[in-house]
Amino acid sequence: MPCATRIPRGFAFSVSSTGVRTIQDSTKRPPRVNRQIRISPVRVIGADGSQLGILEVDVALSMAQDLGLDLVEVAAAARPPVVRIMDYGKFKFEQAKQARLAKKKQHVIHLKEVKYRPGIDDHDFDTKTRHARKFLEDGNKVKVTLMFRGRQIAHPELGRAVVDRVSQELADLAKVESAPTMEGKSMTMILAPK
Repeated sequence: MPCATRIPRGFAFSVSSTGVRTIQDSTKRPPRVNRQIRISPVRVIGADGSQLGILEVDVALSMAQDLGLDLVEVAAAARPPVVRIMDYGKFKFEQAKQARLAKKKQHVIHLKEVKYRPGIDDHDFDTKTRHARKFLEDGNKVKVTLMFRGRQIAHPELGRAVVDRVSQELADLAKVESAPTMEGKSMTMILAPK
């Protein structure tokens, strides 16, 4: 009968056909640096990227200190663990810089809303549709909302005609992501850029 062991939160395990369990840490934590590295011996990679071999932690740490650098654990799951001699402050700065650049380059798609009424005038319709076209050209999705007021709800076909007219006007650069649906006193449709 297998023994029941408590696995800490953030860890996952699997049992292979040989019966060996592999435990993996699924949480992201910062690497161990200098005196935080406790497992000995370790595989050491030099500051220039060369393999220095398998050494005791104290020897590797003294080598790093002689160069004025840090000893950073880069592969904790390997046996023996892999450590690298590097400037940890500079390494963290470069990682933060790359994260900032990646965030700057990503494009977030927003959902913009344009509201119509069943008895909308042609000029107002053109203006609102022009706004929706600009949103779609910018790469955003557009939520077309048709609001009914009072007894207009008794004639949803008038509202449906306006929504269909919007989708026809914008058919050259947008596709209907979700068809028009009634939600209370409003009809909504979502358009996405092609």
